[in-house]
Amino acid sequence: MRRAVPALEIRLRRLGCRDWGRSVAGMRAFTDARGGDSPDEIWLVEHPPVYTLGLGGRREHVHAPGRIPVLTTDRGGQVTYHGPGQAVVYVLFDLRRLGCGVRGFVHGLEQAVIDVVGRAGVVAARRPGAPGVYVNGAKLAALGLRVRRGCTYHGVAVNVDLDLAPFRGIDPCGYADLEVTRLHDLGVDWSVRETGERVAREVMAQVAHRREAC
Repeated sequence: MRRAVPALEIRLRRLGCRDWGRSVAGMRAFTDARGGDSPDEIWLVEHPPVYTLGLGGRREHVHAPGRIPVLTTDRGGQVTYHGPGQAVVYVLFDLRRLGCGVRGFVHGLEQAVIDVVGRAGVVAARRPGAPGVYVNGAKLAALGLRVRRGCTYHGVAVNVDLDLAPFRGIDPCGYADLEVTRLHDLGVDWSVRETGERVAREVMAQVAHRREAC
């Protein structure tokens, strides 16, 4: 008989609209302070307008930022935009305890978004070599992670009903002329909070299923 796997605590924090820099500093502090028994956390956040450049980001991919700040960060990936109307789901997980590699974890985050929007009738997919979630070639969700001491932070940002115009000031994720879409244009009328909650619950369900299968 298989031995029961102890429940893994995951705390869901609903932080509302929060400054991007403050959020990143909080994730770093949480990751540096956590121990082997620290519960994993998911943070649901919405940010004021900001462009962020990941570790592979190049300034030439920022064409016309206007008054929107351009800030560098320690996640993977190129440049993206965060703003009101976007559900940002930050995932602070201990991969060693979960028994999952980075690639598998990224795959799981993408699948969580694909499954969630699929239940609303939206057919989404991955794109080889370009992390994130796409609908008919247009990017619906951007994804970037940082792994420190075996633990993740940053996460996935799903476009719900945000103004898409700021994406024209950059090459989204380093791709010139990449189209960007949002749930409201795809006929899904969820709020930012509801979208974040749905994605977070799907991630939690995936984690529970993975542990049960071990």
